[in-house]
Formats: sequence, C-alpha cells, structure tokens
Amino acid sequence: MPFNQKDAIEWYFFDLFAEEKSLIQAVVTRKGGISPHPWASLNMATSVGDSRENVLENRRRIQQALGLQKAWFFDVWQVHGTNVIATRSPRLPGEPHQKADAMMTDHPEVALLMLFADCVPIFLYDPIHRAIALVHAGWQGTVSHVVQHAVSRMKEYYGTKTQDLLAGIGPSICQKHYEVGEEVIERVRTKFQESDGLLSHTDNGKAHFDLWQANLQILLECGLQNDHIQVSGICTVEDPERWYSHRGEQGKTGRFGAVLALRQ
Repeated sequence: MPFNQKDAIEWYFFDLFAEEKSLIQAVVTRKGGISPHPWASLNMATSVGDSRENVLENRRRIQQALGLQKAWFFDVWQVHGTNVIATRSPRLPGEPHQKADAMMTDHPEVALLMLFADCVPIFLYDPIHRAIALVHAGWQGTVSHVVQHAVSRMKEYYGTKTQDLLAGIGPSICQKHYEVGEEVIERVRTKFQESDGLLSHTDNGKAHFDLWQANLQILLECGLQNDHIQVSGICTVEDPERWYSHRGEQGKTGRFGAVLALRQ
C-alpha cells in the first residue's frame, strides 16, 4: 500500500500520480501530531474542540514533511455544497474562510488543503495545463455531483480536456460501514440513473451507500478515462490507528488533511 513517511508524519499517495514529479500529493494520516485524546494526534481542525495552538503546530509539521512553504496553504469552510473556488494565492492569516467544497489552482505557490473524517477526498490533476483541484464529497456533495462541478470549472478556467484529466478517490468510509436512511436513499435514486449498484441492503433491511463507486461513476460520466482514475480502497472506519472517522468514533474525533500542490 503506497505510504510515505518523514519523521513521524505519514501520508498516503496515489500511484497514479507517482510519476508526476511536478505534483505534491498527500492524504495525511493522524500520526505524528501533538493533539490530545480524542483528537490524537495530528488533528487539522479547530472546529472539533482542539486548541488553535495544537492545530497550527500540526499544520506546521505537515508543511515541513511535505516541503511546503509556511504561507502556502489555501483552505475553505467546507459546507457540503457544490461551490468551487479558483485561487492563485494562499489564504492569509486572519483572512476569513470562503465557503466551498472544491477548490482549484494553477499556481505553484498554493497548497490546497481540505479536512476529512469519512467524507471522500478527490484529487484532480491536469498534467497538460498544470492545474489541480481538490474536492470534498460527503453524501450531500456526492449526490449533488460536486466533483462534476469541479471538472466543469477546470475546463472553463484552464482549458482542461477530460481525456487528459487524472483523478484519485482517497481514503474515506466504505459502503460496508456507511448505513444511510430514507432521505439519502431517495436522493441517490433521483440523482443516479444506475443507482441499484450504489445501494446495498443487509438482512435487516438497512441500506448502505457506496460513495467510492458513486464518485467514480460521476467521473466516468464527465468523460474521464477509466485508467485515469484510481480508487484508494482504504476505509477510514476500519483503520482507526491511521484515520479519523466520524462514524467509527461516534463524532468525537479530529480531522485529517488532504494536500495537493504544484511544485515550482
């Protein structure tokens, strides 16, 4: 399984992007930080009750491990929507977060950062126009096709052609552990023509939603080539030593970071 480590910081990387020397890509595990229980240890979010000082130190450690400059991070206030932000500059200290669930850049001094604890991180890379996008897709973002919005904006802003685009679907909750109710079932059936394979039912009648397959289906419908998409196949619920899981830890947990950047 493709993991890198520097000092105590460990991160997953997509094999699909491994030969792209101009790309920095990492889904960073929860190891190597200073946050106490229940956020132990590399928590990246202040919104879950951890201190700002802990989070800033954890982010500094990630920057150092990945070789990023201190002021490169651009992050947003994730709201389970479809807004896509294009940026060519980092978010300055003290600058308010914009609300979005996808962001993109073609500037090598911007590191896109998003936070996760079961939702799906999706990496998009256009090697021809040297542009990247990072997407946050929970069930709401998935049924709203947030990744399709990101692909469309990349085509509009950078001239991206879908046949060139590479995509990675990162560590997140798997179908086995993602039980959903009637609201989600109805939305899935409404938004996906081929919805039967996305919903499985257990012997007790409970439904489970496949976020990985749903986002893969969206990407293929956008025109990406099948061999240009990699699904990590890593479930955040099943490996609590590496990943924060909102479901697995009953909401009392931290957030791990996904980082995507272009090298200078």
